[in-house]
Amino acid sequence: MGMNMAMACAMLFLASSMQSGAAHISASLNGAAVRRSLVSTPNFAARSAMRNNIVANAGVRKFFVGGNWKCNGNRESIKTLIEGLNQGAPVGSDVEVVCAPPAPYLDYTRQNLRKDFAVAGQDSWVSGQGAYTGEIAPEMLKDIGCEWVILGHSERRHLPEIKETDKTVAVKTKNALDNGLGVILCIGELLEEREAGKTIEVCERQMEAVAETIKDWSKVVVAYEPVWAIGTGKVATPEQAQEVHDAVRGWMAKNISPEVAASTRILYGGSVNPQNCDELATKPDIDGFLVGGASLKPDFLRIVDSYKQAVVQ
Repeated sequence: MGMNMAMACAMLFLASSMQSGAAHISASLNGAAVRRSLVSTPNFAARSAMRNNIVANAGVRKFFVGGNWKCNGNRESIKTLIEGLNQGAPVGSDVEVVCAPPAPYLDYTRQNLRKDFAVAGQDSWVSGQGAYTGEIAPEMLKDIGCEWVILGHSERRHLPEIKETDKTVAVKTKNALDNGLGVILCIGELLEEREAGKTIEVCERQMEAVAETIKDWSKVVVAYEPVWAIGTGKVATPEQAQEVHDAVRGWMAKNISPEVAASTRILYGGSVNPQNCDELATKPDIDGFLVGGASLKPDFLRIVDSYKQAVVQ
């Protein structure tokens, strides 16, 4: 009887601890993280309770691969790229694919690109239509069939001609969501910030601005892109990328909610290519990629295929 009572008390303590102090365990939410947690819990009954709690709080994070074509191409080269992508095998239900062409080719891309790939704008304005020469209102993107928009990309944050602030990115995010678009929210540190040990601080600051502005994260995908790795050929090691993804998910669990942290996909971007994508995809908190230069080649389909390497959630 005493043993049963002790076990019951232990189980109550475990349940309480998981709800109040172990939100990040639930937020890790994939097979590898679950296995690590369970293996480190010696008692069978406790392991069962932990597993049931994690499963109950788990939202399935579908692998996501975005291709950012940036300011590249012309009508002919984009036609050729689309034809190459259209020749690929149909993608499975376990991966979501989005291509973001330059604004002049958005409508052409949506009309001609395979229908199992979505199309995204590369930016949108802080408000609706009006006297904003050169800007694109999110409802315009919706009108031509776009489902997503990339916001907060490092080139828009750091190019001296643009210099978007965290607040501007947050306002754009809210406006895009309010108009029915999904948002690929980019965060990431400069080389000097990484060398100063400020990587996590920078990412959390960028996330905080958005968290203060929106409430519903169901249509937000976060893309961690270390600025020093974008287009340089350098890539964060899988361990470096996982460390930051884990920290961002932990921040979300603490500052937004464990449920949002558990369900929000966090992508890696920064010189992703067919040679490194498989290893990156095996990391427990890497839920896909935002691809730059490699998305301009038919090899992009090989990166899409890396979802098969991801840990089954």
